[in-house]
Amino acid sequence: MRRLVILGGGYGGLKVLQNVINQKLPDDIEITLIDKNPYHSLKTEFYTIVAGTCADKDVRLQFPKTDEVNYIFSEVTKIDVEKEEITIKKGDRVIPYDYLVIALGCEDNYHNVRGAAEFTESVQSFSKARKAGMAVGNLKAYGMVSIVGAGLSGIEVASEIRESRPDLNIRLLDRGSAVLSAFDKKIQDHVHEWFEKNDVEVIHHANVEYVERDGVCNNGICYVNDVTIWTAGVKPHWLVRGLPFKKDRQEKVIVNEFFQVPERPNVYVIGDCASSEFSPSAQLAGQQGERVADVLCAVTANKEPKVPAPIRLKGTLGSLGKSDGFGNMFQWSITGLLPRLAKSGVLWLSKRH
Repeated sequence: MRRLVILGGGYGGLKVLQNVINQKLPDDIEITLIDKNPYHSLKTEFYTIVAGTCADKDVRLQFPKTDEVNYIFSEVTKIDVEKEEITIKKGDRVIPYDYLVIALGCEDNYHNVRGAAEFTESVQSFSKARKAGMAVGNLKAYGMVSIVGAGLSGIEVASEIRESRPDLNIRLLDRGSAVLSAFDKKIQDHVHEWFEKNDVEVIHHANVEYVERDGVCNNGICYVNDVTIWTAGVKPHWLVRGLPFKKDRQEKVIVNEFFQVPERPNVYVIGDCASSEFSPSAQLAGQQGERVADVLCAVTANKEPKVPAPIRLKGTLGSLGKSDGFGNMFQWSITGLLPRLAKSGVLWLSKRH
């Protein structure tokens, strides 16, 4: 038997799995998916867990039920590309592979800010989002929440907490001169106005020097708060950063047009772990996963794989609570209820699929 091992059941790993099941690999291929959770997590919705506006069950899905896949629910502790085997935490078990897909996602990048790892909450995993949700939910009236980072995650966390807990004080620390630096001015202005209207304090040109248990020091001023949530950047999973592969400046693995590691063509890397011209997103990981599945179906059948079609992202959608939002779709910038409904629609389709 030849073994295909998929590390990570996020957006990219799940797409690989679904597509190789649908396309039918050769009979001698054994498929194993390894994930620390026994379900697929809808990471784009973790901000709702932090704010307490959705239950856990609303942002997770069961993996496909099929005898074609061997599921292992445990943390990966080692990837040995020389011996071509994976070690998992449960019993220090070793799983060999012939083909490996690495889709382990990312973790917070604290940029060497002292105290950030110890004293901030995170939205980068289900368990961490739950912990952040408990911290926010347990705050008494008039408690202060500081959110470091004003990208998409920070904006959605801040706005969702505001709607969930109108009694709380919310502060957003933005490194730039305007929130959502990756979006155009129309969207930036709309979000800025929403925050002003809904009493969310935004501090621009932030430079967080250190974090303490009960506060954040920014540009020499220490702000006292009850909960600090970190959304100021990510980096590839620590196991990926330690692999002996060529990487870009963000420590992402450089892959070829087939998403293979050039020096190890039986290893595929996608999502937040792979170098790309695009910013990390669920949509990007999903498209990469679809393409890797096509390549694997060809390679395992001893056929020459076709060069995958170029990645074409449809745009990005964000929420401002339950009835407002923003997005760029097919090069159009839209704000208000329509993009919020579109985001809900995308979520509904994801769950149905």
